[in-house]
Amino acid sequence: MTRSGGLPPPSIVVFLAALPAIDDRIAAAARGDRAAAQALCRELLPRIRNLVRYLVRGDAFVDDAAQESLIAVLRGLPSYRGDGKFESWVDRIVARTTFAQLRRLRGHEVAVADTGERDASDEPSSDVYVLRRQVAAQLDRLPDEQREALVLHFSAGMTIPEIAELTGTPFETVRSRIRLGKATLRTALGGHDAGQ
Repeated sequence: MTRSGGLPPPSIVVFLAALPAIDDRIAAAARGDRAAAQALCRELLPRIRNLVRYLVRGDAFVDDAAQESLIAVLRGLPSYRGDGKFESWVDRIVARTTFAQLRRLRGHEVAVADTGERDASDEPSSDVYVLRRQVAAQLDRLPDEQREALVLHFSAGMTIPEIAELTGTPFETVRSRIRLGKATLRTALGGHDAGQ
């Protein structure tokens, strides 16, 4: 398979150059390196927690779901091949794990309650934080199907066909849920006066 002079054909060189390099710490964590796994967990936890928070209604379930998702990511590391972005791979695992937990909870009719009470001294006063809390509150008011489609599309960066495959929902239904969810959020967030 080499040309004269011992060089591989150009097609193989292009193929090998196109293979993504797997980050050393991801590879180390996949091999069982405890320090690399802990560092990866510290790095991924905020992302995982945010995605779970936007996928579920209320804050009470977030920590449990984030922990289960993180465990699923760590267990799945040996199967990560480096195709695409690592964050996208993580997001898909988090979405699948969270949906599985939600199905179990819904099957047992367990209510996830959020008291809505917050200690004002614990909250940063930045505008970004306030906007995120407003978006999360409005997401809590959407039907589950619209919420999931919006979060997977805009937060996890999944395409409509990917969401359809993950959720087992027809393409057009996913597209409709995204459109309706966007319209509802736009109306809800645009309707807030500064004086309220």
